[in-house]
Amino acid sequence: MNYNLNKIAEAPQQKNTTGRALRKLLSFLGPEQRRLTGAFCTIMITSAINLTVPFIIGHTIDKYVQTKQFNGILFYSGILFIMVIVSLVTSYIQTRLMGGVGQRMLYSLRNAVFTKLQELPIAFFNQNKTGDLISRINNDTDKLNQFFSQSLMQFIGGIATMVGAGAFLLSINVKLGLATLTPGILLLLFTRLISPWVKRTNAANMKSTGGMSSEIQESLNNFKVIIAFNRRDYFRKRFAIANTEQYKTAISAGLVNNIFMPVFSLCANLAQLAVLAYGIYLITTGLFTVGLLISYLSYATYFYNPIRQLAALWTNFQVAMAGWDRISQILNLESNLKVIETNGVQEDNALITFKNVNFRYPDGKDILHNINFKLEKGKTYALVGPTGGGKTTTASLIARLYDATEGQVLLRGRDIRSYSPEERTQKIGFILQEPFLFTGTIRENILYGNKAYANYSSEQLLEVMGKANLYTLLERFDEGLETKVVSSGDSVSLGQKQLIAFMRAVLRDPELLVLDEATANIDTVTEQLLEDILRRLPEHTTRVIIAHRLNTIENADEIFFVNAGEITRAGSFNHAMNMLLQHERST
Repeated sequence: MNYNLNKIAEAPQQKNTTGRALRKLLSFLGPEQRRLTGAFCTIMITSAINLTVPFIIGHTIDKYVQTKQFNGILFYSGILFIMVIVSLVTSYIQTRLMGGVGQRMLYSLRNAVFTKLQELPIAFFNQNKTGDLISRINNDTDKLNQFFSQSLMQFIGGIATMVGAGAFLLSINVKLGLATLTPGILLLLFTRLISPWVKRTNAANMKSTGGMSSEIQESLNNFKVIIAFNRRDYFRKRFAIANTEQYKTAISAGLVNNIFMPVFSLCANLAQLAVLAYGIYLITTGLFTVGLLISYLSYATYFYNPIRQLAALWTNFQVAMAGWDRISQILNLESNLKVIETNGVQEDNALITFKNVNFRYPDGKDILHNINFKLEKGKTYALVGPTGGGKTTTASLIARLYDATEGQVLLRGRDIRSYSPEERTQKIGFILQEPFLFTGTIRENILYGNKAYANYSSEQLLEVMGKANLYTLLERFDEGLETKVVSSGDSVSLGQKQLIAFMRAVLRDPELLVLDEATANIDTVTEQLLEDILRRLPEHTTRVIIAHRLNTIENADEIFFVNAGEITRAGSFNHAMNMLLQHERST
């Protein structure tokens, strides 16, 4: 399955309308429904008050100002004062209600994205850059937060004010109302035409931001190599390319995002000119009053001022929707490593069985062809062969890091796909050549994912490690279980990381232990110590060893030669060495 997010974005898909995307996004605001309803009600009250004010002012001018009836002026001034106070209170309530909505939505959205990432298989992370994923979690979600916390209610309030003002304009005088609203209709058409371009441009800018983040993350992670080879120029060149691309897309996005404001201002000015010209004409013919014209100008302002605000708000909305598109690409993905219904247990005494297995990576060539073999309980197996022959791929299929493209992998006579992740990882331990450790202590790392000893005290854990013959490995660390570990730093060496990963795997007491070059970065004395621990593992534990050091596999019960997608029983150790030598001579 192809999990490449860039290719997913470029692939032809069913049209995803703004309305459909917005409805799906609003599902994250479900817990905030009461607050949103309250904020919406206060906005409607504020808009209604604002729209009533021009009518009262016009009425007061015509009825009381021109006739100099000061009692009426004072009465309506008091009404206006009360309305302003009510509007102030409702605005404050709206601000209080919406204060935390955006942050809580951001929290929920980031949790959802991170939870989805944890559900996806290794193939997804092999096809997508870490920096881009980080940008989607941090930057793109924050764009949504900014819109919902700062712009959403302004957006709704502006639309409500526009609709109300438009209704007043048409009710007072239909012809003048149509003349006033005509530029607004043109603006609506302009906005609909240009919005897809705005969204695409902002999406390209976000993509380039993610690309630059990826470049920085990759370069800093490998900075030791850059220094060792004195290739700072290479680092600078790669960064300059990514930075230039981000600069170009940011300039384009800036120009596009600011295109609405001048167009909207032009249309608003044209509408006010139309009101003045036609309104003065109506006054001269006796069909209009001065107060009514003042009210009309106010309503025209109430109609077009929100449009000016909506120009900026609509840009924020398009940026938020572009960010949501990138986020929803992740949320819409499903793992291809589904747990299937078991179709029964086949009569098979082997622990692992490969039946006609074929495998290829997405967009890649075949790696394994029609593989058939069995691993029996309690034995030690070795996989040898040239680099790129398929050893690690075979081990990954055994641990179900991937699924076979064709054929079937059985664990204890049952399709490995029918085991839950908890069941499978309890039965299979995997030690990688470059193990990943979390920032914390050795204790926290070796108990990761191990519920059996989660509540053990340090003394109890040391006792368990002693029984598993792991205490001698722990003695290699000055502070024992409390030794500090930094995942990306130099608090422990690569060899020490492998020792910690070894202890973590053995403590789980797996039925199958896979070691992929697990002794590649440790000294000979420690390697002998690990071999001794492996020999003392429980009789039911099956071991699969991938190694280039020949002495590591010398005592294996059976050796498989893996090359060009085929797995052949090598027989004796000497026969395996001869197969390796023949391959080297042929290449």
